[in-house]
Amino acid sequence: MELDEQKSAARKRAFATRKSAVGDAATKAANAALIDVVKSFGARCLSAYWPIRTELDPRSSLSELHDLGFEICLPVVIGAGVPLLFRRWTPDCEMEEGAFGAAIPKTDVETTPELVIAPLLAFDRQGFRLGYGGGFYDRTLAKLAAAGPVKAIGLAYGAQEIDQVPVGPYDRRLDGFVTEAGWISARV
Repeated sequence: MELDEQKSAARKRAFATRKSAVGDAATKAANAALIDVVKSFGARCLSAYWPIRTELDPRSSLSELHDLGFEICLPVVIGAGVPLLFRRWTPDCEMEEGAFGAAIPKTDVETTPELVIAPLLAFDRQGFRLGYGGGFYDRTLAKLAAAGPVKAIGLAYGAQEIDQVPVGPYDRRLDGFVTEAGWISARV
């Protein structure tokens, strides 16, 4: 089976798994774990995401992290095949609809994160994530890493873990994942 077919089949399974994993208790526990993990990384500027579909919702942790003095930014899709850019977010900033229905800050103030929190469909213990297939995070992480040190973590429900994500030559390894059970470090 070709890589594209493997990823497509894995995405179908992962969408169904993630949908069945959504729950308030798990979301609350994952957000609490996320706050602890972010504090341990020492980054002052982090990128998260505004949830779409059944992605684990990080918004409560974003507000708390902002109140703790972290600079928060959200990714903005500017075109197919192009790395993401990041706009500064605050709990009271005005939002608008961006690509794929995700809300983005209406401001033009851009920043560069030291820590990227990525949504995903599935992940494995080797540090790979299965996304939606656009390659936005892979391109972005490559660009950020070329400019200086950057850490990247996935945020997911524990049920989204699979044995092995189908991986291509451009897929970027993350440092680990946060679930409702806590931190999972990638095995490199």
